[in-house]
Amino acid sequence: MADVDVDDSCEKEREKCGGVDDGDDECAVAGSRVHGGGEPGESLKRLRLYSNNWTTMLMARSPEGKGLRRPVPGKRLLTVTFSKITQHQRTDGLWVWSVTGNPLPSQNSSVPLFSCACDDCPDSTCETASKNACANHWLSLTCPQCYTVAYKEDNGEEQYWRGCFEEDSSQMSCKIENLEYKLALAIECCTGQLCNSDRRPQIPHEEPYSEHNMQEFWPIVIAVVVPIVIVSMLIGIISLSCRHFHKRRMDALLVQERRLLDEDGLRVQHVGESTLQELLDHSCTSGSGSGLPQLVQRTVAKQVCLVECIGKGRYGEVWRGRYHDEDVAVKIFSSRDEPSWSRETEIYNMCLLRHENILGYYGSDMTSRHSCTQLWLITHYHPYGSLYDFLQKTTLDYEQMLSLVHSAAAGLSHLHTEIIGNRGKPAIAHRDMKTKNILVKTNMTCCIGDLGLAVIHRQQENVLDLGHNQKVGTKRYMAPELLAETLNPDFFDSFKCVDVYAFGLVVWEVARRSGEYAEEYKPPFYECVSSDPSFEDMKKVVVIDQTRPVIPNRWSSDLLMSQMSKLMKECWAQNPKARLPILRVKKTLFQLLNSWQLQRKEDRNLKIENLEKSV
Repeated sequence: MADVDVDDSCEKEREKCGGVDDGDDECAVAGSRVHGGGEPGESLKRLRLYSNNWTTMLMARSPEGKGLRRPVPGKRLLTVTFSKITQHQRTDGLWVWSVTGNPLPSQNSSVPLFSCACDDCPDSTCETASKNACANHWLSLTCPQCYTVAYKEDNGEEQYWRGCFEEDSSQMSCKIENLEYKLALAIECCTGQLCNSDRRPQIPHEEPYSEHNMQEFWPIVIAVVVPIVIVSMLIGIISLSCRHFHKRRMDALLVQERRLLDEDGLRVQHVGESTLQELLDHSCTSGSGSGLPQLVQRTVAKQVCLVECIGKGRYGEVWRGRYHDEDVAVKIFSSRDEPSWSRETEIYNMCLLRHENILGYYGSDMTSRHSCTQLWLITHYHPYGSLYDFLQKTTLDYEQMLSLVHSAAAGLSHLHTEIIGNRGKPAIAHRDMKTKNILVKTNMTCCIGDLGLAVIHRQQENVLDLGHNQKVGTKRYMAPELLAETLNPDFFDSFKCVDVYAFGLVVWEVARRSGEYAEEYKPPFYECVSSDPSFEDMKKVVVIDQTRPVIPNRWSSDLLMSQMSKLMKECWAQNPKARLPILRVKKTLFQLLNSWQLQRKEDRNLKIENLEKSV
């Protein structure tokens, strides 16, 4: 065993070398002259060196042990006792001694020194006075604590890692509390010789949604829900206040209205809420029986109970309602479609339209429902609905087909005909003929409705009333002159020709669903345009290509269907002047219907006679 002491003159030699070890004997420190005691396997008892980091690695220029030096400069005097030295030769020709041992505290240090269990050290221990001692073998007096870290692998297996801390690291790491549910990690620090060898920090095993989670969750829920509830309550309070104010206002108007009516000697009992418009529109008649008082028409909505919605269209909704224990149809217009409602109401009120093939009319009303203004048109109710809906789900025999198209022609003929007299009727062109605007009655006849686009003509006054509604008819049913924009709007017969063209398409739709080999329902030009064709698409098909709906070949071998085909072609002729007047169409269909009914009657009589003969 060798005892090696280096006196303080080495520090002066270090300063003379600029703090860098150049390998010369004069500048070597910390055992630069070790004779005999530096052999491999031999122990060094005591070694003094200048250093702020201790090293367990000493290097030499030759295997004889001459020129021993340390590779890192030092700043202060420390004393260490090493217990063992081993050597090996580097590629640059230097011999290296790896020295292990326990450091001894210097005279200038008050930090206790001890060993810690280490999982990354060659001999499973490290010194608390070392800076990263297990990894780089540098020695320091700034590591006062040992540590044990517990963590979980992905498969749930617990693992432990032990070592020693630097002082600055231990100040931060050792004071961190275990993170409970956030991370499966625990750290425990200690002070003492091998104090961390048997320590097992406990990893928390709390569920992800524990009471702690809920304590953090509820404040978030409250922060989100409470403002929503408060805003909703404010909106509700404001709505109730507005409704209450509106009701008080309507009650005041009702009192004023009743006072005015009492002054005129006529009182009418209202049901439900009234409107200012009702007050302005009310008028009284002398009771001569010339017509219903306007006052009764303006209150009809208060006596109708809506039952169910049976359809929706471009102008609004159609409801089935109850009026005086009868079913009625209520067409509800939105306020933006007031021109259509006003036009249809005007036509029904001023024209004599009572006809079995014109939709029956009860009255019109402007009412308030759910704080919204609604425009009601109340008519007869027909459970089969529109001809369009009826053809979607029903096939027809020839007699039903003829009955439907003949009745529709009769209704259109009534519109086109002017009746001159004291209570006469002007001529009316529908301008929107299609299966959706024709209703099917329970006796398998049709009636025409939806007069919102109608044109009125009075021959005596030579006045053509187009109304104020700027909307046009359905593009699929538009005549060629409408699509080509060659129609003369000052000539009433032009509009009647447009109706006849559209009626020809309606006859084609009904005929396709009739007979023993009825085909699937399809709208006109279904093979040429989309379900919602544009104006340009229809113009190309009808005007430029002069296309018409396809007539099946089987119709040519059937006498009745061939006659129906001829009638269709005469209705949808390209030239408006070549089209039949609707009165002529009506008469032709009536003849076909009568002929078919007579033939069926003769067939039935013949069958009865044959049965009687056989008996």
